Order: sequence, then C-alpha cells, then structure tokens
Amino acid sequence: MKTAVVYVHGKGGSPSEAERFRPLFPNCAVIGFDYYSESPWDAKIEFSPFFNSLKEKYDSVVLIANSIGAYFSMTALSAKQVDRAFFISPIVDMQKLIEDMMGWAGVTKESLQARGIIPTSFGETLSWKYYTYVCAHKAGWSVPTEILYGENDNLTAHKTIETFATRFRAGLTIMENGEHWFHTAEQLRFMDNWLKQKAEKEK
Repeated sequence: MKTAVVYVHGKGGSPSEAERFRPLFPNCAVIGFDYYSESPWDAKIEFSPFFNSLKEKYDSVVLIANSIGAYFSMTALSAKQVDRAFFISPIVDMQKLIEDMMGWAGVTKESLQARGIIPTSFGETLSWKYYTYVCAHKAGWSVPTEILYGENDNLTAHKTIETFATRFRAGLTIMENGEHWFHTAEQLRFMDNWLKQKAEKEK
C-alpha cells in the first residue's frame, strides 16, 4: 500500500519542516506542502488540486498539519482527499481567535468594519473581510484525527480545543506546560513520541 504523508506548516513555517517526520514514516512518501495561501478562500483554491493529485498516485494520504495549516486544511479538504490527520496546535475556531485578538488590541467590530484593516502591536493585522468570511464559513471535519495540544497554548483555549475534539470525535493529547509552538527539545521529543505512538499503523 502506497501512502503519502503530507505536512502543512503553520504561519512563518516551511515545507522543509517535513524532514523531521521522515524517520517516523520510513515506508511512506513524506511531502512538505509549499503553499502560498494566506486566507481560507485562497486555501480552498490551492489545497484541493494538490491533494487530489496525490490521491491519484497513492492508496492513502495522511495529513500532518500545524497551527493555521490545520485550519486551512479543514476549510479546504475532505475525507475524500485525506484518510487520516494529525494536528499539532491546530487553530480550530478562527472566529474566536480573531475576536480574542480584537480584544487584545482594543478593537471593536464597529471600528474594524469602518476601517477594513487594522494593524496591531503584536504583529497581526485584523481584517474585516477575513473576519466576516470565517463567521460565514465554519470549518467542518470528518477525517479521523489525532490532536496534540500544549497546555499553555496562547492562541486556542483549553475549552475550545476540547469542544472541537468532542464535536468531531478527534483524539486529544495535552502536553503539560506545552506551548502553541512546539520548539524546545522537550516539546519536540514529546511531539515525536506522540506521533510515533499514534501513527504506528501507518508504518
């Protein structure tokens, strides 16, 4: 059985990060998806053809998606294109995240609607177009999924990730003292061990 393992990086990430997962899937083709999308509507256009092409070449497609890469994947893909998924610190409720960022920046819905785009002091740009789009297009997901979540994730609340996991029947593993960005030696070791355990049947 030919299996492709596709890694979808988060914001500021790189498809080269897929190399980390190659030893964990020695009998699979591990591919880093070099996508350009910065919005869910662009992801809908870009992601689907790429994954459709993989389904033509491989018997099974496994998705590993990080942060906003998981959100884009959920908005653009379906169980017809992905057989199994592993989410690392996924953004699962973009509307809630944007509203949280508006609160951090002291921006109201009225001011965002009036101005259209508002830069923030923490490096994110708030967009009325983006906000209204995610409000109108809720992400659904029917792919068997395992989630890795850091206890101290500053972008997705514990309640939010638990609600998502329950709703879509996803497995949920929480790393004590973990962060949104898994980057320390301890966090990366935990991530590797989690993926080894959960992906055993793909080897």
